Amino acid sequence: MKILITGGGTGGHIYPALAFVNHVKKLDPTAEFMYVGTKKGLESKIVPSYEIPFKTIEIQGFRRSLSPQNFKTVYLFLSSIGKAKKIIKEFQPDVVIGTGGYVSGSVVYAAKQLKIPTIIHEQNSIPGITNKFLSKFATRVAICFPDVAAYFPKEKVVLTGNPRAQEVVSVEKSNVLQAYGLDPNKKTVVIFGGSRGALKINQAFVEALPSFEEKEYQVLYASGERYYPELQKSLKLTEKKQMTISIQPYIDKMAEVLASVDLMVGRAGATSIAEFTALGLPAILIPSPYVTNDHQTKNAQSLVKSGAVEMISDQELTGTTLVAEIDRILLDDNRHQQMAAASKKEGIADASDRLFKIVEEIIG
Repeated sequence: MKILITGGGTGGHIYPALAFVNHVKKLDPTAEFMYVGTKKGLESKIVPSYEIPFKTIEIQGFRRSLSPQNFKTVYLFLSSIGKAKKIIKEFQPDVVIGTGGYVSGSVVYAAKQLKIPTIIHEQNSIPGITNKFLSKFATRVAICFPDVAAYFPKEKVVLTGNPRAQEVVSVEKSNVLQAYGLDPNKKTVVIFGGSRGALKINQAFVEALPSFEEKEYQVLYASGERYYPELQKSLKLTEKKQMTISIQPYIDKMAEVLASVDLMVGRAGATSIAEFTALGLPAILIPSPYVTNDHQTKNAQSLVKSGAVEMISDQELTGTTLVAEIDRILLDDNRHQQMAAASKKEGIADASDRLFKIVEEIIG
């Protein structure tokens, strides 16, 4: 079996693809893979470390305003289709899977022209421009949120979930919190705003710090690299408080941490949602207002309906609202248990298996 994967630009497009590749390798050690991305995208830094053959094409997105750059975009799209066809012909895949980003537009479209079965994977509750375009040509459309099915041809849609969920679902609770100076046996909330951090979340945490120092639960906060030096200088924790509040620039063992804490607070990105719902972890989501089509708010709202999460808008977020919402969940065992059960129900723990089943069906 030969599978060509394409997707890039953000980790939300890349990590589900890599999780699926890792899963298929376990199911079929003879399977061969090729990943197509761009030189400038995050994928060029991440994919090679996974020892997957990696090829690149040049592509860029359309500007939303009238711009001469859009003429270049059209030129690059047309020329990239030719480059993608060359890569596909050399690799001769049985199926091509696109996980989003502009690069997948060229590659999946080229595969369609070469009459190769294709699958696109949409992680969010609102589809990106590329996947909306490709859905007309793809053999199947794999989705993670039931609501997004309305944007695609009904006969092509299959609910699979996010492969990242199946990768983390087997992670068990451990003593990982000790690595951050915390007690593994104490109630803990982890707060983070993504790999680079988020200014509004950082400001709310600083405001909430005096209140956190009085709580029975622990707080693990990942500020992001850009905010960490300032926090180190401005925040002085007593030796006693250092045992219940841990401030880190980045959490490199996030799956283990999520499996070992009682509550998550963070953005409403597709990958984070896949991870915490797979583990049955309650969450407080603060959707980023800076994403296309405000899709993080839509992601969060679908989970609010089920009772798995609470949502605080970026505009409403303060230290006071943050602490109050955390208290409502962590200090009420019944509420916490109900949210955990709802979160687990929303998770799709066999996402990679579902996606692989589609692969087997369309290639015979």
